[in-house]
Amino acid sequence: MGAQICSQADTEEPLEILRFHPEAKGAQVLLDAKRMSACRLATFHDGIVFSQRPVRPRERVALRVLRHEGGWHGGLRVGFTRLNPAYVPAPSLPPFLCPDLEQQSPTWAAMLPDACALAGDVAHFWVNRRSRLYALVNGGRRLLLRKGVPMGAPLWAVMDVYGTTKAVELLDPTASAFPTASPWALPEETPSDPEATAEEECAICLHCTANTCLVPCGHTHFCSCCACRVFRDTAKCPMCRCEIEGVVLARGPRARRTGEGLPA
Repeated sequence: MGAQICSQADTEEPLEILRFHPEAKGAQVLLDAKRMSACRLATFHDGIVFSQRPVRPRERVALRVLRHEGGWHGGLRVGFTRLNPAYVPAPSLPPFLCPDLEQQSPTWAAMLPDACALAGDVAHFWVNRRSRLYALVNGGRRLLLRKGVPMGAPLWAVMDVYGTTKAVELLDPTASAFPTASPWALPEETPSDPEATAEEECAICLHCTANTCLVPCGHTHFCSCCACRVFRDTAKCPMCRCEIEGVVLARGPRARRTGEGLPA
């Protein structure tokens, strides 16, 4: 493929927010100006995209499914590769991440289950210290996708906007990069969300405190920024897919657990 595999010594990249690589992308991929979203224009393949920098050990890559398209079988693929996208000529990319790119290069990837790649779904994926590729969707149970992903050399995130997945958006998992949406049912001035303990953290960004309640389903697993973003983008609860009619601030740990804080 004319690609270059980097050694560990080549790798000191700045710790910047993850974006899509501007040139190493499938023939059908269109990136936005900030290289934070990728859309597949036609067909069901040729949607491979890479991160612009290597991920740090155990760094979580966060993305949101923006558009879902019926009529195909299978959807979003995620994983990691040792291919440095700076040396990957776009015309040399195969149409499929799995199995084509995996067979041609040191790449480890897998498809997310169809039910985990719908519009509005937020997925995190990473390699743990035991060289296992995991994914987490909407704060649900952890999914083991692959074993035996070596950690001794730089790894770039690689994704395939494939099949039913039409467009995706990279997110900053620290929540500071989640834009605050219009307040809707929230107060006009919502204070910035505090950092959370493991028991309290938002199921989407895994960083800020879960401090909202969705109406009418009552789920209380999300910080205000993420809840507003979901309300704006899909208006469907990530936990139960119920239609969201409003978002209110939950007050205190008991409100987060029981749904108290809903308007009468």
